Amino acid sequence: MSIANDRRITGSTAADIVGRVRDLVAAGELGPGETLPPIRELAQELGVNRNTVAAAYRLLVSSGAAEARGRAGTAIAGVPVLAREGAASPARVVNLASGNPDPALLPDAQAVLSRLDYAPALYGTPGIDAELGDWARRSLGAELEREFRIVLAHGAVDAVERLLTAHLTRGDGVAVEDPCFLSSIGTLRLNGFRTHPVPVDEHGMTPGALDAAIEDGARAVILTPRAHNPTGASLSARRAAELRGVLERHPHVLVIEDDHFSAISAEPYRRSTPSSTNRWALVRSVSKFLGPDLRLAFVAADPDTAARLETRLNSGTNWVSHLLQRLVLELLSGERAEADLARARDAYASRAAALVAALAERGIPVAGRPDGLNVWIEFDRPSERLVAAMGERGWQLRSGEPFASEDRRHRNAVRVTTAALAEASAPAFAEDLADAATRLGLAARRPN
Repeated sequence: MSIANDRRITGSTAADIVGRVRDLVAAGELGPGETLPPIRELAQELGVNRNTVAAAYRLLVSSGAAEARGRAGTAIAGVPVLAREGAASPARVVNLASGNPDPALLPDAQAVLSRLDYAPALYGTPGIDAELGDWARRSLGAELEREFRIVLAHGAVDAVERLLTAHLTRGDGVAVEDPCFLSSIGTLRLNGFRTHPVPVDEHGMTPGALDAAIEDGARAVILTPRAHNPTGASLSARRAAELRGVLERHPHVLVIEDDHFSAISAEPYRRSTPSSTNRWALVRSVSKFLGPDLRLAFVAADPDTAARLETRLNSGTNWVSHLLQRLVLELLSGERAEADLARARDAYASRAAALVAALAERGIPVAGRPDGLNVWIEFDRPSERLVAAMGERGWQLRSGEPFASEDRRHRNAVRVTTAALAEASAPAFAEDLADAATRLGLAARRPN
């Protein structure tokens, strides 16, 4: 809805106009979605140069108070609606849309809590439990060939957001995988970062497209070394080397590796951050193998980035719970923990392999050998009707569209959470999917 300037947008400078518009929004006189007066019209009414109004509108957009809509003008921004993981399912429907791990493969945290060695932490306590810090340095040190420091964050999403805001400002560009992890899309939108989509194939982020994104202005890159969500792709040794080659030419770029599936991945960690990169972080969260309610992530980073991150996780006011730290340490230590993680690793790999094989028998290709909790399937036309048809057959899927880092891409794809699909059920699911696609005139195609 467009507004006339009857609410008295005033001012003789760009700063004055910005301040007045923000006051009107704060007072509830301008609401989300309302379009500001055209630049020429407002400039004429205020008796200022149109460049003054244009500058004010640019400032409003860059601050997040407004959004540019091209020929439709400039409108007051609202709170964006973001897609999230997790999906409720109707009764008697197999939920393959949630993106969740299998609860049966998560460790028994309740049993561990009852025997936990824990003393209440008070203000002034070091931010990282000493034993957990030692465990993290041993775990990560063997894979990092340079100086690093460990910081804890409240999960991978929290870590990535704080890392980006520690180094970037609104309007800066970030290269991300396309399709992309839902929370990364939300983080970029909420913080006003520009998205530079980089296509993903069966070997991970594509190096040529990453180079082009950086040349186009991306100042940071978020990449998944293995078990990419939603495709399941993992970096091959060759692809990791190619990405290092690209990043070696751009040492100013902040590199964030989100290794969310680390402890139960079927693939080894292959580092894509070169030694020439000045600002970097490797993030390893625990929610995929200890449970989504355990919000903790280990962040190994260069000393400057670690210091910036610690500033945003001040141990006096916002540390990661020491009770949670002790619980995570217990769940990750000892022979029982290793056995539990190995069981989960084998189960997820077997379930994904079973579905890929069943789909192949019915002429539905899947790129590579997906690792993680999900499998990505592409068709030649939009998948909305297919998702609905599969729901009627008792299978809940997720359309690929929410995973697009740009609007309306990947409408032809579906994501299947294989973590929830028993191996014995894979043939029945594949048969239903093939039949439903045929009836709707959809043809499966091999992802790029």
